[in-house]
Amino acid sequence: MLDPGKINVGAEDGAARRSLSIAFGLERIGLIAMRAPILSCVVLVALCVGAFFGIQRIKIDDSLSQLFRSDTREYKQYEDVTKRFPSTEFDVLVVVEGKTLLQRDNLDKLRDMVTDLQLVDGTRGIISLFSARQAPAPGKFPAALFPETLPEGEAYGKFIDTVKSNEIIRGKLLSEDGTLALIVLSLEPAVVSSKGLNATVGEIRKVMKDDLGDTGLAVELSGVPVMQLEIRNAVERDGLIYNVAGIVAGCLIAIAFFRKVSFMIVAAFPPLLAILLALGGLGWAGFSLNMFLNVMTPLIMVISFSDSMQLTFAARDRLIAGEDKVTAFANAIRVVGPACVLTHATAGISFLALQFSNSDLIRAFGEAGLAATIIALLAVLSLVPVFGILLVRGEQQFAAKFKTADAGVNALRRFCAWIAVRMVGRPALFSLIALVVVGGLAIVYSHLQPRYRLADQVPDKQQAVAASGRLDAKLTGANPIDVLIEFPKGASLYDAATLQTIADVHALVEKQAGVGNVWSVETLRRWLAEKAGAHDVATLKEYVDVIPDHLKHRFISAGQDAVVVSARVPDLDSSQILPVVEHLDKAMDAVRAQHPGYEIAVTGLSAIAARNSANMIEKLNAGLTIEFAFVAVFIGLAFRSVVVMFSSILPGIFPVVLSGTVLWALGEGLQFASVVALTVSFGLGLSATIHFLNRLRLESGPGADPAVSVERATVLVGPALILTTVVLACGLVVMVFSDLPSLRLFGWLSAFSMIAALVADLFILRPTAMFLISLSQRLRAMWTRPADSRS
Repeated sequence: MLDPGKINVGAEDGAARRSLSIAFGLERIGLIAMRAPILSCVVLVALCVGAFFGIQRIKIDDSLSQLFRSDTREYKQYEDVTKRFPSTEFDVLVVVEGKTLLQRDNLDKLRDMVTDLQLVDGTRGIISLFSARQAPAPGKFPAALFPETLPEGEAYGKFIDTVKSNEIIRGKLLSEDGTLALIVLSLEPAVVSSKGLNATVGEIRKVMKDDLGDTGLAVELSGVPVMQLEIRNAVERDGLIYNVAGIVAGCLIAIAFFRKVSFMIVAAFPPLLAILLALGGLGWAGFSLNMFLNVMTPLIMVISFSDSMQLTFAARDRLIAGEDKVTAFANAIRVVGPACVLTHATAGISFLALQFSNSDLIRAFGEAGLAATIIALLAVLSLVPVFGILLVRGEQQFAAKFKTADAGVNALRRFCAWIAVRMVGRPALFSLIALVVVGGLAIVYSHLQPRYRLADQVPDKQQAVAASGRLDAKLTGANPIDVLIEFPKGASLYDAATLQTIADVHALVEKQAGVGNVWSVETLRRWLAEKAGAHDVATLKEYVDVIPDHLKHRFISAGQDAVVVSARVPDLDSSQILPVVEHLDKAMDAVRAQHPGYEIAVTGLSAIAARNSANMIEKLNAGLTIEFAFVAVFIGLAFRSVVVMFSSILPGIFPVVLSGTVLWALGEGLQFASVVALTVSFGLGLSATIHFLNRLRLESGPGADPAVSVERATVLVGPALILTTVVLACGLVVMVFSDLPSLRLFGWLSAFSMIAALVADLFILRPTAMFLISLSQRLRAMWTRPADSRS
């Protein structure tokens, strides 16, 4: 067994100079910056100033449909509907609930609140149970259902019975049991898309508290604008947490590891500056901050800190061995730099794999990740040696001190040596066990099913999700689903064929299980027919004309060439909503056949999510499978070795299939956040593999014992790999504090994958590499043996 404290760390420098670089010489970028460290710092300051202003340009994309934004026909149709019928995108849903909701005093206060809400700046209309009307008298506009002064005593009881049985509000604006009321407050589009939304929603909450604070009624907000605001606030809050946590974690680990402030700066500051430069670059490039780009800070930290630690650790070893600081950092670039380039390259490939997605959001995340990876590589290769030359002082005193007082690092090296000796002792057996384990985990992983819920994209510790849950329970749901009906050219809204088409579609939507709260022009027609006996088109047209535009355009386009039948569905998993959408769309075939020329399509955010989510997740998963093979070939080509290519496969796949098995065991399924986390973690997890294989390449020479080479490589790179994995996992797991469920899933799953990657590096890569090296040597010996000996 090797003595970890007596390894010559400079022995591989000559090999590094003689052998072909696995990074094709790109690591020498760091040597350029070393030649003029002061000038490099001046350039850095200028870039940081530019990056600061770039960060100010970053906007937040809080759209709930951002995941499905694409060039597909379905999304274009959905986008067209939201423009022509701008209702749900701008609706704040006020949910009032309590057993005493319909008591006389509470009802009066509820009406006062509805009146006050209409006076809030930024509102343009309101719909509530107080919007209901009595049956119209001939030739007169119908009076309000709720009189100015509410009845008392026995008359009030009869009045409440009338209210609860009203067709317009029953099951739509008032629950069947009379304990929950829905108030739909429409906001101005300009307010929803501006920073003024926070003030408007704050004023709405104030009105709710002032008017209903002493009633004992529970009042909550939901709806798209509220969800967008909560997403926006969560993204801003999470960004602050991740930045602070990443900085603190990196600095604390670095100072504990190196025990010198100068080395802490050398190791930790390049990744921190990479974050600043990358975010600034993304700002100047016009990227918007969203639920995925919000994790860019810890990802940049993950990508760059591992290599920064490896470079600093290598230079530190050389300083302890007696080299001056310029030579030490130059040799660190030559020896470790190629692996740094290759680790960033594999991370870049992981981000490129996201381009297989149909989602503009995920593709943009991939593009941003690739750009950040390139910036992080340049920052680490350039700044680590520059800071080392400028900040490290007293090399001789440092070497003398740590030659005999490096107990922590030597303890880690002894642990790594202990593992290496046992792994190379029976490489064939351990390789077989690894193959069986990975194969078994892969079988479990293949049974993961796609999952998607809108609530997973919204902060679940805020009001919006809770209020939506109450609407799901009492009013069949809060998520909109629409059926768009476009008229043939020349057809009018009031043509008999048009009205019959709307009636047929409305009836089918009402009959569809899982769909409720159906509204359309047909709702008004039925009410007029039942309460006033008015079946003529003239009366319908008269009433449509007097309806306020904000209400009319919920169902009728401004040009009166299309209408929507609007309904609500509960916030269930997309696998449960999809059968409802498909059954409803199939039911429309009969209407399409009966009314040719009328274009009928089932759309809305719920329909788009149900149709696209499973397909998009499956495509991302397929891209990850392709990435396994592509990255293995890429690493093999870079090392110019078939042995290296096959050695990297099992340790690369293990973290992914193990994480997938954990998801399966927890019943989580494969969500957007999880498949993106696994895709990115695969590339990031290969960092340890590449650094080990690079060191093994330098330790392996003609006639070298494979076992000794594996042990030496493990001892030299192991301590840094273990400590950096801890840092990376800490930087990722901090996302569990997010209010966004998708980011919490992304955080813990990515952190778990990083730990799994370390396990694979120590317990799978070592014996596999040893077995394949020994096998290749035996095959080479057999092949080069003289022909008569082989015969």
